[in-house]
Amino acid sequence: MSEVVEFSAIRAAEMKESFNRLLERLRAQSKITLLDEEGLESFVMAGGDGMVLFTQEPDQQPETWDVAVILPEVLKLTGDRLRAAIITPELARQEKARYGITRWPSLVFVRDGGYVGVIDGMRNWDEYTREIAAMLDKPIGRAPSVGIPVMSTGEASACH
Repeated sequence: MSEVVEFSAIRAAEMKESFNRLLERLRAQSKITLLDEEGLESFVMAGGDGMVLFTQEPDQQPETWDVAVILPEVLKLTGDRLRAAIITPELARQEKARYGITRWPSLVFVRDGGYVGVIDGMRNWDEYTREIAAMLDKPIGRAPSVGIPVMSTGEASACH
């Protein structure tokens, strides 16, 4: 293994460990929950407004750090109305199609078991406050999950 590749692997592992410590600190110092697969389902189905941070590996997507750090401020902005959670990069990749995630990191908003919307990527604070307020007023809708076109075999398509 070359020195550059070895250094990259070590640096990625260090960043992942540091990010995990940040997540633990957020959990310990705020009302932010770290979720596994079962926890995610329970969180989504719970009553009220919820927001889930879909993370990505911090060495691959540094914006993940930035969004995680501002989550306590987002909670302060919304008072007690919003529950917040974070899921690991592995679970986020597994669940991204369900919520139509195409960009990392993403904040997925849910209410009473339904999908409300997503804010993807990093924003400046004014944009966040505006978009989060809109999410809290937005009705539940259908998640923009990846669709698969359905066609019957042996028949010509009528979609032309």
